[in-house]
Amino acid sequence: MIPHSQAQDLFGNQTYVTPTTRTVADTGLMLQAMAGEHPCDPWSIGVAAADYVAAAQPQGDLRGRRILYCLAPPGRPVSADVARAFEASLDKLRALGAELEPFGGDGFDVEPVWRAINHTVWRTRFAAVVAQHREALSPTFVRQVESAAAFTAVAYQQAMFERSQLFLRVQALLGRADLLAMPTITRTALPLEQDLFGQIEIDGQDYPDVRANWFPWTMPFNMTGHPAISLPCGFGCDGLPIGLQLVGQFRGDAQLLRAAALYESVHDFTGRWPALP
Repeated sequence: MIPHSQAQDLFGNQTYVTPTTRTVADTGLMLQAMAGEHPCDPWSIGVAAADYVAAAQPQGDLRGRRILYCLAPPGRPVSADVARAFEASLDKLRALGAELEPFGGDGFDVEPVWRAINHTVWRTRFAAVVAQHREALSPTFVRQVESAAAFTAVAYQQAMFERSQLFLRVQALLGRADLLAMPTITRTALPLEQDLFGQIEIDGQDYPDVRANWFPWTMPFNMTGHPAISLPCGFGCDGLPIGLQLVGQFRGDAQLLRAAALYESVHDFTGRWPALP
């Protein structure tokens, strides 16, 4: 794991330092340089870094590996483009020898829990900044900081209890599988000026609450700490890329990298670019 030197709550941290790279092999190189024990981060102490460069090589196959997959938590929309790309990704994982099994996604609609934890952290860190520099900050950022004013200490602690239950839920799934698979987000990229407190359009229909309906699958693992990787898996009709998210065993980063490298080896998406105007 990568030690986090900027987290103010060292024990309840819900953000992580991770590389963004062009290939899985490059991710392995970055992790090799970044990961390891450091006294600034209690979660890193006593945890030896793996050989991530070796792990990020597409050696072997996925025979004997079980992957649980889910398109979306119940009630959350997914664009047709994303659904097609996800199904094609599952076919590639099967072709590599993996045994695939669906899971229902119940208990993963966690945006209210994430909001209670994340927004209160942001309010504690940045309320004074907003008070002093409101006009220089984006309205979305200001609203996010100020929206946490109504959360009580009891509500925050209840969210932390629910975070613990979420961790146990993921552990239970990974107790019968090696990996989890789901779309990274439910539609392609939104316009830069998108209001995160506004509506999101998916296949011509508007939905409230961008966070809950656009990236329901990234918030859970920010809170549980299970390693996750997003891999290119296709393009939408708008020419923008679509991602597959794989989630590994707790502290199983090296095993996750190997699976990601194998998946990457059976498609050509790293050599393609979005068709932007």
